[in-house]
Amino acid sequence: MSNTNVEFFYDLSSPYAYLAHEEIGKISATYGATVMWRPLLLGGLFKKFGIDKAPILGASPNKQRVLMDDMYRWAALRDLPFAWPALFPLNAVRPLRVLCQLEGPVHVKLASDLFRRYWGEGENIADAQVLHAILAAIGLDADALLAGAENPAVKQRLIDNTAEAFARGACGAPTFFVGPHLVWGNDRMEFVSRLLQGWEPPRAP
Repeated sequence: MSNTNVEFFYDLSSPYAYLAHEEIGKISATYGATVMWRPLLLGGLFKKFGIDKAPILGASPNKQRVLMDDMYRWAALRDLPFAWPALFPLNAVRPLRVLCQLEGPVHVKLASDLFRRYWGEGENIADAQVLHAILAAIGLDADALLAGAENPAVKQRLIDNTAEAFARGACGAPTFFVGPHLVWGNDRMEFVSRLLQGWEPPRAP
């Protein structure tokens, strides 16, 4: 068994992060690892690459159809509710800043709830009133957390997470780090599993 931490960089607006968020918990638990949930701003990451919109929106119609079908297939395989939301892309800055104020199991619980409400039910989780109700429903201090989302230090935490992910080689979400190794995408979870078992993978020259 491994005691290695897995860093999970995610944005609530990413369907692929949603498709991976429960799987990473299962895999890590199997090998005795701890998952460190690290919110980032995917739009900010894309800007660093000169991309001004979600890549799927710039794909050819044929590729869009393949990608969409794949999302529904992955959701079915992982027993996750999935329906493409009417509001896409989502500006998830507010809920991500809320999550930056939380750690441990409460962070995971809220992030998982927000993921499902957006990708499973199509709720606008970025709306202040909607978010307030979600926070209150799970017993959190909604007023304090929403006020904290405007705190400069909290804003900077999200910016710093995004900058760190970029500096370490991230190109999208979800991005996982197992020690020095970066794994990108919900369809590469076997890489994470093998890394947690001590695998030393080859690298491109």
